[in-house]
Amino acid sequence: MPRLPCEKILAPWRPRKPGKGRTLDLADYDPDARPFLKGDTPEGKKQVERLAQEIDALQDLFYADRRHKLLVILQGTDASGKDGTIRHILARTSPLGVRAVGWRAPTAVERDHDYLWRIHRQVPGAGEIVVFNRSHYEDVLVPVVNGEIGGEETRRRFAQINDFERMLTETGTTVLKFLLHISSEEQRERLQARLDDPRKNWKLVPDDLTVRERWGDYQKAYGALLAATSTPWAPWTIVPANSKTHRNLMIATVVRDTLQSLGLRYPPADPAVAGLRIA
Repeated sequence: MPRLPCEKILAPWRPRKPGKGRTLDLADYDPDARPFLKGDTPEGKKQVERLAQEIDALQDLFYADRRHKLLVILQGTDASGKDGTIRHILARTSPLGVRAVGWRAPTAVERDHDYLWRIHRQVPGAGEIVVFNRSHYEDVLVPVVNGEIGGEETRRRFAQINDFERMLTETGTTVLKFLLHISSEEQRERLQARLDDPRKNWKLVPDDLTVRERWGDYQKAYGALLAATSTPWAPWTIVPANSKTHRNLMIATVVRDTLQSLGLRYPPADPAVAGLRIA
């Protein structure tokens, strides 16, 4: 991973390997923190808008350069803001060379293959930015909490995911992984607001409330996966996300700085047309 200008601010939010026999505790990370947000919220929103414009210009260059691939993974509980993040950081970006992929429960065909098969089919190609709304990490969350896989299988999957992401990075893909970290109370308020809004209540299904009842189990599962899969080649960034503006600002800053770090350049003109004057 390239070293970014914002690395010093990021450091406390990049989980390190815990001591032997320990796991990462998300309670140690304050979802109300705002390390990237200076000043009031209106100014923060202006910063997000400026960053979206910078990302748009860089994405045009990224698409033309075609020497790199970028995968942005957004993981988090229901109502943590994955959709909103995509909407804001890519607000100004041309659809050309950019894709968002939303992951749901696997289909029958997908279940006939290994759990990473469907993921590999959607990773970015040359010059492409792909954003995952949820990801392969669902396969070390849902089945763990539901008791469908045990500790040995979970550890095996952690190792497989680390190897998969290492292969992606060794073949030209930069992988950015963000955990959108909100509190239980913030989730309650957002789910209630969603339920009360006729434009959004279609998003809420009874299963969401069942999952919420197991908040503690999911926090523990997240702690385990963060500890096991935050690697030098694909580190996790925990994003304090109770503030939507801070969430957008932090992620947009990392995406912008990452694109700037890649040494992007426009390719030379085709020799067959270079220097021509069009009649």
